[in-house]
Amino acid sequence: MKSSGSKPMRILRAADYRVMPWKNGGGTTTEIAVSPERAGLDDFDWRISMARVETSGPFSSFAGIDRTLSVLEGEGIVLDVAGLPPTRLTTASVPFAFPGDVSTSAALIGGPITDLNIMTRRGRMAHEVERRPFSAEIRLAPRADTTLVLAVGAGATLFTDDAPSLEPLDMLIVDRDRPELRLQPKGQGLLFVIGLHRFAANR
Repeated sequence: MKSSGSKPMRILRAADYRVMPWKNGGGTTTEIAVSPERAGLDDFDWRISMARVETSGPFSSFAGIDRTLSVLEGEGIVLDVAGLPPTRLTTASVPFAFPGDVSTSAALIGGPITDLNIMTRRGRMAHEVERRPFSAEIRLAPRADTTLVLAVGAGATLFTDDAPSLEPLDMLIVDRDRPELRLQPKGQGLLFVIGLHRFAANR
């Protein structure tokens, strides 16, 4: 699913996401959203995706890209990023940020995993990712140019006039001018809250 529209709030449904091959051909990724509209792997400003990692091995290299990775399912991985100590990531870990254009490999801890990837183009965009336990009402005040919210493990109901629902792995996209959001969980889960910032020279 590709998105760069101008609506103040919209929901992307997991059933509509697009599955495509990894850049290095070693697996598949599920693209959630990308900007600009129809951007490819070499010319996006930002991209949100999930990947199923079934074997240990190298990551694709993305020139000029900063990325953040979180484990959504499975026992986890150990990331070996050039210039950094090996980092163990599990479903309980905070999101891990690293350059997308340095040598990186992953070793599975105990079987396949599903991960969440956020990537932004260095010099044009920046991002931050927050992992939030979600068992009671959460209020979000969008501060970034674009805020994205991914529901994991359980859905959510938004307190708006039409009270739309987020099902597991649906993504909410909110622009800066949107008032505070209230989300009520449908069970025990997580929210990944992603803030995307466009540098002033690229507005």
